[in-house]
Amino acid sequence: MTSSKQATLYHHLQQFAGISEADWQLAEGFWHIRTMARHDYFSFQNSVCRQVGFILKGLFRVYYVDPKTEQEHNLYFIPEHAFLTSLKGLLTQTTCPYLIEALEDAELMVIDRDHLQHLYAQSHGWERFGRLLAEQYFLFNQMRSESLLTQSAEERYMALLDNFPDILNRVSLGHISSYLGIKGPSLSRIRAQVARR
Repeated sequence: MTSSKQATLYHHLQQFAGISEADWQLAEGFWHIRTMARHDYFSFQNSVCRQVGFILKGLFRVYYVDPKTEQEHNLYFIPEHAFLTSLKGLLTQTTCPYLIEALEDAELMVIDRDHLQHLYAQSHGWERFGRLLAEQYFLFNQMRSESLLTQSAEERYMALLDNFPDILNRVSLGHISSYLGIKGPSLSRIRAQVARR
């Protein structure tokens, strides 16, 4: 019997990669619930990522700690109903310089890398899932790099609000400043300018 959480996952797999009922039946037993408390880590810096997660509840940040300054740099915020992994580490089974932290109490459906590899060999649908996941993370990286190069801090702030309308209620201003690549006073100035419009 498929639970409501499995049904939610299956629905999103259908939307994301066209996973069929037969594909789902191959994989259903491989996905399991993982609950995480706020500030728990999905993956640690310089560890090997061995899972893909689908976020049922909660919000995560992907960030990097500069070893020279120990300053944190937020790269992404990843909300409910998105797939979560450290793709380079997952693909290469090498250590990853990023950390993935739960900013809220979270619940995920997760699958182990070994099970995914098994599914890729069995099913074109799951192969497509793996390809689309890789493409999605490539686009995340490309868009993030381009935004830092071509957009002002205010434009990045407005884009963040467009993509995550409730982000200010869920993430500290310090984390948002880090994501935008600016200091706190600059964020305060941008917020005041936006509020006056």
